[in-house]
Amino acid sequence: MGKYGKIARLHELIADKKISCTELTTQYLAAAEKENAALNAYVKTTPETALETAARVDAKIAAGEAIGLLEGIPMTLKDNISTKGIETNCCSKILEGYVPIYDATVWNLLKRQNAVLLGKANMDEFAMGSSCETSCYGGAKNPHDVSRVAGGSSGGVASAVSGNLAAYGLGSDTGGSIRQPASFCGIVGFKPTYGTVSRYGLIAYASSFDQIGPLTQSVEDASLVYDAISAQDPMDSTSSGRKELTLPSLGNSIRGKKIGVVKEYFEGVRPDVQKALQGAMDVFRSLGAEIVELSMPSVRYSLPVYYILACAEASSNLGRYDGIRYGYQTEHYADRNEMVCKTRSEGFGAEVKRRILLGTYVLSAGYYDAYYKKAQTLRGTIVKAFDDTFGKCDVILAPTVPMTAFPEHYAAKDPVETYLTDICTVPVNIAGLPGISVPCGFGDDGMPVGMQLLGPKFTEAALLNVAAQYEDAARDTAFRAVETGVAL
Repeated sequence: MGKYGKIARLHELIADKKISCTELTTQYLAAAEKENAALNAYVKTTPETALETAARVDAKIAAGEAIGLLEGIPMTLKDNISTKGIETNCCSKILEGYVPIYDATVWNLLKRQNAVLLGKANMDEFAMGSSCETSCYGGAKNPHDVSRVAGGSSGGVASAVSGNLAAYGLGSDTGGSIRQPASFCGIVGFKPTYGTVSRYGLIAYASSFDQIGPLTQSVEDASLVYDAISAQDPMDSTSSGRKELTLPSLGNSIRGKKIGVVKEYFEGVRPDVQKALQGAMDVFRSLGAEIVELSMPSVRYSLPVYYILACAEASSNLGRYDGIRYGYQTEHYADRNEMVCKTRSEGFGAEVKRRILLGTYVLSAGYYDAYYKKAQTLRGTIVKAFDDTFGKCDVILAPTVPMTAFPEHYAAKDPVETYLTDICTVPVNIAGLPGISVPCGFGDDGMPVGMQLLGPKFTEAALLNVAAQYEDAARDTAFRAVETGVAL
């Protein structure tokens, strides 16, 4: 195992009886209780569930049984991942009090490995946002500077992992919602190839874009978690499962690998972010990789394509929330139609309503051909452009976000300007490709900068290895720990 793996380090402590799983879990729960007032990373903690699992792990160790690498490791889940018996409301008023009667496949897989669930993490409402501030609980804060946002939409998971309130977590990525907060919080965020991780039990935003993936403190940890959750699932018709395990590939030389730098990804990127990325390119050169300059003009269309298609799918997926079967229901109404209208008006936040309206508009008669159909055609163009580009390089290097974490309430001033922060992340979701954000330094404001590495479909093993080689060479300069949470 590598020297930066948090999960392997905690596993060794538990397996060697240097600390019991119950003691470790208690430390994490205490840290969450102490720090969450400042970070708002958790919307609910689950101490009973966590301590029950920890006791089972301790009993196995006492009986002389071997435990798996993820067994007994404290972790968190984004609040749109269904957990049987535990409220899962997507940080939205409209799902207030909703308790699933089944587990999401990813949580079922981890639960069977005795993963210790500390609680459900904050997020933008229905995963719609880039700052976590559309949450009905208020936004998660950045552990590097609590006056800055943690990013969105998986901001709570990123804040918890970066602030040492969880060893790792699972988020979802529809247009960058794992990678962007990982970049803002200075951790690793991995979005796998679409279909490799089951979406069963993930409350949908945009079904052809959504993908679950890990947020961790190292690439090795991301690899471990991905290997554990990437099984083919008959409950998800789009599920393919992984092609191979990724952990055995970490540590391979990348000498001779071609790292593509697409010029369009660097347009409008802040100078200090560009400087950090140039430093990352120098590290790759020192490892024997070749930097190849490339162009993908069609990537410029990614943002409008994404927002048209994702909002169209959202308008359909969110049509089910009517107040009749579960969740929030308005108190005063004359008939069923008024009840549904008032429930949806009162239950959804402003950003969700904005995206539902946009999606309904582009699907409406007279506008379908002008917007939705054209966006689908351009989606195919972008997919082909990536295929052509990967004929010239092994991996693409790009910024994760054009800037560092912005201040609180920045997003509310200009929603369209905030959408532009997704410009580097949405192309991956459009094409269904794997992408990982790895810390690569700091901006002039002292906040973390994330580097994004992208690969062809189903090349998770090779992509994670490239990221791991960079991390091993540059970790001491690219990562800065925050002094919160559990110091292990």
